[in-house]
Amino acid sequence: MDLREVHPDVPRPGDVAPQHAGGASPQCARDAAAPLPRAGVVDLGSNSVRLVVFEGRCRNPVTIFNEKAVLGLGRGLQSTGRLNAAAVEGALTIMGRYIAIARAMGADPIEVLATAAMRDAANGPAFAEALRARMPGVPLRILTGEQEAAMSAEGVLLGVPGADGILGDIGGGSLELVDLANGRPRDSVSLPLGVIRLAERAGGDPVRARAIAEETLAGVPWLDRGQGRDLYLVGGAWRALAKIHITQTGYPLSIVHHYVLRREEARDLCAAVIAAGDRPNRLPGAPAKRLADMPYAAVVLRRLLRRTGARRVVFSANGLREGWYARLLPDAVRERDPLLAAGTDLAERFGRDQAMPRALADWTAPLFPDEPPADAALRRAACQLSDTGSHDHPDYRAEQAFLRVLRQPGVGLDHHARAFLAMTTALRYDAGPADPLLEPARRLLGPTAQQRAERIGAALRLAYTLSGGTPALLAGTALIPRGGRLVLRLVEGTGVFAGESVQRRVDNLAAAMGLEAAVEVAPGPVTAA
Repeated sequence: MDLREVHPDVPRPGDVAPQHAGGASPQCARDAAAPLPRAGVVDLGSNSVRLVVFEGRCRNPVTIFNEKAVLGLGRGLQSTGRLNAAAVEGALTIMGRYIAIARAMGADPIEVLATAAMRDAANGPAFAEALRARMPGVPLRILTGEQEAAMSAEGVLLGVPGADGILGDIGGGSLELVDLANGRPRDSVSLPLGVIRLAERAGGDPVRARAIAEETLAGVPWLDRGQGRDLYLVGGAWRALAKIHITQTGYPLSIVHHYVLRREEARDLCAAVIAAGDRPNRLPGAPAKRLADMPYAAVVLRRLLRRTGARRVVFSANGLREGWYARLLPDAVRERDPLLAAGTDLAERFGRDQAMPRALADWTAPLFPDEPPADAALRRAACQLSDTGSHDHPDYRAEQAFLRVLRQPGVGLDHHARAFLAMTTALRYDAGPADPLLEPARRLLGPTAQQRAERIGAALRLAYTLSGGTPALLAGTALIPRGGRLVLRLVEGTGVFAGESVQRRVDNLAAAMGLEAAVEVAPGPVTAA
């Protein structure tokens, strides 16, 4: 199946690539003498409680611990007005474990964020006091709906800095909505449409739930601004919908973050989930613990699509916890481009010479005159990633580098960028364009993007053959497209020469560009005797 026909992440003729601004990442490389700072946040929600420990203060969050317990703290809240008594004691035990883990890992700060169940329950204050007694010295913040919406928006914008559309963050007790205008939050609201609360309000009837959701959303007038824009989805119940679609379509990348569905695809998926109910055999790919929530998550999404008129949905793995982390970052770090920051982070961790990526970016620039800013950013990122297989086994460098790049944790990489950079890196390590290894990337890229990846990969392969991965030797060479030829210019006396392997790679690059190859030798600088 050609995913360019069914999935909007795959570019089509005339598509404009996503824009990436310039900027570099701060150093996030490991240093035993100066270990990176850690920070821990506990998200105490209506359905689950989760601890995440982040390492470093990087533009792209690095998660080194992530554990969730499904407790159903808010189950029954709609009818009783109180937290689920059976879950309260378990929550105290889990919270004790999570704080012990965070402290043992050296996390500082550590904070607990409580959401809808805690702020709405009559016994919420008593439970809060019990929690504080169990974890002295650890701040517990009970967020208002507006605070929860604002923090979720910060998390989404950490991964999609220019997000433009309506953000929806669904939990067990509430749904937070935010209008994002080109990367800036505007209006926001918190609604009682979390999956647990909606199921209880509807008496377990999805048809009644649809009417409740429709009436509630009708009361938010600014949702009309979503017409023709994107709908950004946050929350475990909605991520489960994405996982179902990934499984059903055989999509080649099992990463929910930045997964995109057209409006019609999302509507059809919701209809199928609602019809299936909680029968797992009807929902391949559905997480077992989410089955009861799925119909109500689908109901809210379908009503939200109708209310906003959004053209497509974009799933985000970033949300409340990443928004909390974002507030720890200096403004200068937050403003950096996440694509280039991710490339820098990997280059610092796996590369041999931190000056090489910039030298390669300058060296390859003449091959791509007048390239759009987005294409230039991807080429620069490819240069950053070009040496990340240097410490792998020689027989597996192409494979290891391909998978490392394709599956990297950088939150600012959409699926197109992942596929493009992974293919370019594998080609730099001499994988063939038709190698079966590259099939996932080929399915995610259109012909034009594949051709560009082949050219960049061939250029990088030639650069490393010439220079041994050192900027000093690369400086004695240049690539010059001229009059239907690709000229490799070598400077005498700089330690570079056109041996058989160099000539072969010049020929390959020229062929990829539809040019004739040529090699010129220029006189070197005269040195004093």
